[in-house]
Amino acid sequence: MAQIREHWSGSLGFVLAAAGSAIGLGNIWKFPYIAGENGGGAFVLIYLICIAVIGLPVMLCEISLGRRTQKNPVGAFKMLSPHRSHLANFAGFSIVFTGVALIFFQEFGWAVILLILGGLIIKCGWTVAGMLGVASAFVILSYYSVIGGWTIGYIIKAVSGHLNYITESAGSKCFSGFMVDLRWVIPLHLGFMLLCALIILRGVRSGIEKWSKILMPILFVLLIVLILRGLTLPGAVKGVSFFLSPRLELITAESVLIALGHAFFTLSLAMGAMITYGSYISRKQNLFLSTISIVILDTVIAILAGLAIFPAVFAMGFKETSGPGLVFNVLPAVFSSIPGNLGWLWAALFFLLLSIAALTSGMSLLEVVVAFLVDELKWKRGKAVFISSSVITLLGLLTAVSFADWSRLEWLHIALVKAFHISHGSFFEVMDTLTASWMLPIGGLTISIFVGWIWGTRKAVEEIRHGSHNFADVHLISLLAGLKDDPSHNNSRYHVLTLASLWGIFIRFLTPVAVTVAFLHKIGCLNIK
Repeated sequence: MAQIREHWSGSLGFVLAAAGSAIGLGNIWKFPYIAGENGGGAFVLIYLICIAVIGLPVMLCEISLGRRTQKNPVGAFKMLSPHRSHLANFAGFSIVFTGVALIFFQEFGWAVILLILGGLIIKCGWTVAGMLGVASAFVILSYYSVIGGWTIGYIIKAVSGHLNYITESAGSKCFSGFMVDLRWVIPLHLGFMLLCALIILRGVRSGIEKWSKILMPILFVLLIVLILRGLTLPGAVKGVSFFLSPRLELITAESVLIALGHAFFTLSLAMGAMITYGSYISRKQNLFLSTISIVILDTVIAILAGLAIFPAVFAMGFKETSGPGLVFNVLPAVFSSIPGNLGWLWAALFFLLLSIAALTSGMSLLEVVVAFLVDELKWKRGKAVFISSSVITLLGLLTAVSFADWSRLEWLHIALVKAFHISHGSFFEVMDTLTASWMLPIGGLTISIFVGWIWGTRKAVEEIRHGSHNFADVHLISLLAGLKDDPSHNNSRYHVLTLASLWGIFIRFLTPVAVTVAFLHKIGCLNIK
């Protein structure tokens, strides 16, 4: 007997849950430091454009795929894929031939992967795109949970007074010792995964939705408190100016591609989360307005995170270009330097904020894997949660014990060097590169091509029209001019420049080209400065 699929209780529950998935470490940890490294306000401007013209259209694709099929990513692509696809077969055979060619160059590791991938595409067609989404969520959560554990550990350190240093060098020393201390890292990794599993075990409404409605308001309040405290510091206006005043001369082609790549990561695109969450939406819900709400919430939180960080960083005289260490190395020193002897409190609040963001994203990644096991293998939710979270936790242990270097996993390092010639970086960097540089861009590319050319934008718009009729029929110029309700300006028989037609052009042409360029740049095949 088929299990009855749960649904969100309403639009608010879905928007908060999906925004929670999108709002994670990418917004509060990664976005501020890459903005700092790429010119501040100039990068923010480009990022906002990428979100609007690439991120929002792709998110609408994923959510519509999920609601149309009411299935996980694999089930969604399986249901909507044609019985035979010449494009999929061409891609599959091309990948197989490439794998065979690599054997002659003794690239055996990549050859095996390409032969398996090509064979899957030939056998399963576009369903492989769904498999890639589930695999991305699985791999990302394995190392994401380690970093999520760090945020919990730093809350403990802040409250216990172990983050009371006032120099960046002291912060770097503290963090370097912390991330290789298995007495801290492993229990925190296990604890973070346990929290994700307990929430997902309760299901959609009682688990994900309930906790999203609790955690998202807390996250917002904490951000506002930190912003208000930072803005009261002498010299804080310099940080605001750096972050929000675009200096157009600092915009480069490379910063544009970095912004595009980060837009994908921060919106949880191409990792199955939005397709899975979309499958729990009722047909009456306005997909277009919900998608806009999610994107706006995600973007607002990213901007607020910058306003919570840069004013304090500039006021205390620290460097805004501190890279990934900005959060764990610099900010504790910044908070400790704030007058009033309450640095421990501000640090604790910040890392509580960071842990909440990590948790809402972590539970969405776990739900992608669980939904696949429940839908495709017909497992009970309890069994799916226990087995998937256990396997992900075990894979995450490799990241936890080898984050700094390969010294604790030399056998794995030797194997990777022999198979893939990977001789640098840690296991975390290998996993991060695999997902961020390969799996997510390829996933985003296949989603846009599938919706634009295989399933078809016409069918996609028909799905989106349920609950959001104006998306397809309101003339775009009339909407911008305030004439939305004037019947003489809104007859779709005579006007073709609608939101739907603009979205279709983006998905069919702009998105595939932009993602392909960003992907080639990311893997080093296209050198753009």
